[in-house]
Amino acid sequence: MPLRRILTAFLLAGALFVLPACGSDSSADISAGGSASPTSSAAKQKLAKTRFVANAGLAAGATYQWIVKPYRNGKFKKGADGRTFALVKAGLAGTFAYNRLKHAAANAKGDPTLSKLVAPLTGAIDELKDLPAKLKNGDSTGEVVKSYQDAINNVKSAGKQAGAEVTNQVPSLSQLGG
Repeated sequence: MPLRRILTAFLLAGALFVLPACGSDSSADISAGGSASPTSSAAKQKLAKTRFVANAGLAAGATYQWIVKPYRNGKFKKGADGRTFALVKAGLAGTFAYNRLKHAAANAKGDPTLSKLVAPLTGAIDELKDLPAKLKNGDSTGEVVKSYQDAINNVKSAGKQAGAEVTNQVPSLSQLGG
């Protein structure tokens, strides 16, 4: 039994030293003169589309699950049961969606078609920055929900036009808080 604990602790400590090296940014290594495995532009574009779809899908799922759906169910109205908790979750979901949409817009730059279609949306995405605080406070929730819906629908439409269809992927509550 003690040997098993020691072995587990040793493996865990080793993993903590190895994981940061695995997560290094390859673009930083390339610009610093390091060697990187050659990647074709077609593969880079495919990865850009894949990342765009994943990030936009998570933003869409969070928006629908914790902002749009509770709003439609009347959870944001004064006096509604669970209103405070619903507004806090909506605020977290709004922050998460904003973050994922910013990443999706950055991913779109790697694909020529996506970059042309998503570039006009960056202004709308930037406008979402202050909305999570409004959701948490319960201020003008109808307008806030509409802003998120519009941004998500525009990003989904741009993805569809570029051949990168975005589907809702609902993140867990732990992902929202992380």
